[in-house]
Formats: sequence, C-alpha cells, structure tokens
Amino acid sequence: MTEKLMAGGCQCGRIRYEAVIRDDEAYLCHCTYCRRATGNVSVAFKNVPQADVRWLTREPDWYQSSPIARRPFCAQCGTPLGFTYLDGTNIDLTVGSFDDPGFFRPTSNFAIDTKLAAWEDTSHLPGMRADEHQPLTDRWVAATGRLPD
Repeated sequence: MTEKLMAGGCQCGRIRYEAVIRDDEAYLCHCTYCRRATGNVSVAFKNVPQADVRWLTREPDWYQSSPIARRPFCAQCGTPLGFTYLDGTNIDLTVGSFDDPGFFRPTSNFAIDTKLAAWEDTSHLPGMRADEHQPLTDRWVAATGRLPD
C-alpha cells in the first residue's frame, strides 16, 4: 500500500491533525489506563511515527497519564486523541478521532490480561440505527433543524 495522508481531530474542531498512514492496521488496547482515559471498555489505536503527525490548528493539550506516558486531548470538548511514551518516537492516535476511521482494521489486541471478556463479541446483540430512534432525531431537529451527518 502506498502512504496516504489522513486527517482527524477532536469533536469540537479545535484540534485538527494530519498523519501519514502507511497501512490500514490498527489495534485494540484493553489496559486499565486506556479504559479509564477514554471511559470505554477498550480503545482502538493507530501507531505512527510522531514525525508523521502534523497538528494543523493548534497543538493538543497534554496530560501525563502515568509515570511513563502522556496523552493528547482537547481541553475544550474532552476528546482523547492518543497516547505516547514519554521517551517515545511513535504516537498511538485514537482510530475514532480520524475523519475516516472505517479505513482501519483491527489486527491485534494489547493487554489481554485485563481484557473484559463480556465485550469481546457483541455481534449477537440487537441493534438500532441512530436515525430510527425518534427521541434522538427529534432533539437534533429541534436544536439544529436537521439530522447530523
């Protein structure tokens, strides 16, 4: 695969970035730190060299999340944008912060010793499209006059 320039950013748009992507491989981290940092059962990351990431609108806000790592985020909307070791040359960008997260595919799991087994396979659960949930669509139309993209 040829390299591809992909964009992403936080929910409010205050922080935008571009990253050179060389493949579609991503991974899921199940460690306790990542779960707490994102408020989720795991987090999907794309690992890239820090030199291949360019912050467009502004540098992200950073916090040191452990004695060995720090995380970029948006202090305005709270979007977690990634993870990097303090002495690292690479950064893990959150797959969900990319404009086209569907480009990536999961290829591995990390920290499987703390993985929450009940969340491994949810394909058997019933599902609903967001635009089929009337209370949600009513709120969007009342607030903005339209449904979100």
